[in-house]
Amino acid sequence: MPIDFQLPPDVEEIRQRVRTFMDTHVRPMEDELGEGEADRGAWISAIIELRGKARAEGLWNPHLPPEWGGMGLGPVAMAFVSAEAGRTGIGAYVINAQAPDEGNMHTLYHWGTDEQKEKYLRPLAEGMARSFFSMTEPEVAGSDPTLIQTKAVLDGDEWVINGHKWFASGARGAQFGIIIACTDEDADPPQARNSAFIVDTPTEGFEIVRDVKTMAGGLGGGHPEIRLTNVRVGRDKMLGGRGEGHRLGQYRLGPARLAHCMRWIGQAEIALEMLVDRAIKRYSHGSYLAEKQAIQWMMSESAMEIYTGKLMVLHAAYKIENKMEFRQEVSMAKVHVANALWKIIDRAIQVHGALGISTDTPLERMMRGARYARLADGADEVHMQTIARNVISTYKEHNSTRLATGDLL
Repeated sequence: MPIDFQLPPDVEEIRQRVRTFMDTHVRPMEDELGEGEADRGAWISAIIELRGKARAEGLWNPHLPPEWGGMGLGPVAMAFVSAEAGRTGIGAYVINAQAPDEGNMHTLYHWGTDEQKEKYLRPLAEGMARSFFSMTEPEVAGSDPTLIQTKAVLDGDEWVINGHKWFASGARGAQFGIIIACTDEDADPPQARNSAFIVDTPTEGFEIVRDVKTMAGGLGGGHPEIRLTNVRVGRDKMLGGRGEGHRLGQYRLGPARLAHCMRWIGQAEIALEMLVDRAIKRYSHGSYLAEKQAIQWMMSESAMEIYTGKLMVLHAAYKIENKMEFRQEVSMAKVHVANALWKIIDRAIQVHGALGISTDTPLERMMRGARYARLADGADEVHMQTIARNVISTYKEHNSTRLATGDLL
């Protein structure tokens, strides 16, 4: 059977529409605000204005089905939309596909009851609310959810939640959050210890301790540290079944990791374009930088890394869309793209010289954001351990590693 690498006409048409919208409306707005060093309020006003234009052009909620006001795109098409939006700083916000709301919308759509969808998914889909997702805790390793110490105890018709979280991305100003808490600490397997709860904010016992400042900065609700002290929620606030918190989280993180990867690829493309533009215009020591072998190698390595990343992400998206096992491919794509982003931006800074570390270009901001990529949605080392474990188990079972390396050839 032939392998067709051409996009279906409808997907290519959407891709071009998103690209045109970002180039025509979003990037000029970013350039204008960036030059004026606008405050957060100005950025929010700009996003609201651009959201109106995006909705008018039918570029709203690409990840949701039409009955929820969305474009009904599958993972493969979403990969291209995310990449085009990722070539700008606020593109994902403009089309209402920003983290963590996009992942929360996926989670509510697939796991929520009809009542939960109407109360929580509806305002997110309409762009009238913000949400957060909270799993990580300061006292235990975030890469091992079985260690979660936040407890939820059933008391009559209510769950009482007590715990300490941080990096609750988007929590400040959010209308609600999805919080992972331990409901059965002796469960077997350990992955069944946790459950997911929807918690309205503000509510009694919910406290934002502080905003955890990061090198990446950014918009949204920051990454707060929060405390939950006897927070009471009804039985109807459990999202999914009891003990399904880990399963829900992993289901959520597959598409979320790919969305991150495609946004990062968009950023990597911008960095490579800036590198090339600088190299063909800058003259030094008898020739343009683009004519020097060291710089050409930077270009070629960056091009290969982006190409490899695109193929990995698209194959993983294909597997998700066709309901195939995808965790190995997603882990490999996530590690590769996160590291490629860092290296490509670093090369672009190097070619720009001292200008690259200044705030006169977006490269220093991009570099700060890129460092986060190797930790977001799982540290590199955890994914590498998972990848290796799958390679070993596949070899032991089949005397071959093919199934753990994409199962393509």
